[in-house]
Amino acid sequence: MTVKVVTDSSCDLPQELVDEHGIAIVPLTIRFGETEYVDRRDLSSEEFWKKCDAQPTLPETAAPSPGAFEEAFRTAHAEGHEAVVAVLLSGGLSATIQSAQLAAETVKDVIPVHIVDSRTVSTAMGLMVLDTARLAEKGARADEIAASATDQINRTKLFATFDTLDNLRKGGRIGRAQAFFGSVLSMKPVIQLVDGVVEAESRQRTRSRSMRYLADKVKEFGAVEHLTLMHADAPDVDELLDMLAEITPRDAILVAKIGAVIGTHSGPRALGVAFQVPAA
Repeated sequence: MTVKVVTDSSCDLPQELVDEHGIAIVPLTIRFGETEYVDRRDLSSEEFWKKCDAQPTLPETAAPSPGAFEEAFRTAHAEGHEAVVAVLLSGGLSATIQSAQLAAETVKDVIPVHIVDSRTVSTAMGLMVLDTARLAEKGARADEIAASATDQINRTKLFATFDTLDNLRKGGRIGRAQAFFGSVLSMKPVIQLVDGVVEAESRQRTRSRSMRYLADKVKEFGAVEHLTLMHADAPDVDELLDMLAEITPRDAILVAKIGAVIGTHSGPRALGVAFQVPAA
């Protein structure tokens, strides 16, 4: 394989898939007060949610340094790869892609790096990363792989429901979902990612209704591909999975736990769906 695929730790892909496809993950950093943890290395998703329950203040995230990306790019070259395709967290939500761009400029005489702003987060981005890795395994050129990833941006959808928008607001990622504030407190908000930022989608009166809304939203798109269910340590994840199984066979749905990066902004018990609309 001449092309190395790189992403960041907000992809929320299960480690077994990362290992299977040889994907390199550059981690973001999570801060609880004065203590910093490197995502996926110092802090698993399970450990993150336990710390959230025990801490009085909300955590914060920090983008990787340009040096962290430079190390990943140089390692790819040392391993014998001829190019890198990096599919990364939405530039509208994080400075991660800026760090990668600086690193790519630094190593341009060593290895070419193609950077793709996924304009999404979590497993929605993970779907793009997996497809990119599969193309690399088939021997596609870096420019072909980057073009394919770019084509997937508008076909990749993410909808989610949160128990609270406090984390999103505190982290400054509220985007156009600001419209939710001032509504009845008991409402369960449903958001979507549009053009790389968070946007209000719907208000539902109960959590069960918000889950049904997510399932109906998937059904609304017709024949979808690569349906994924993501959850932030949600105790009722099977309830949504049962609803989605009415649309796609249960064993064909990837279930992934939301990690520390996205969990910092989603808050606990968030539930979401990601999928791709078939190419025309």
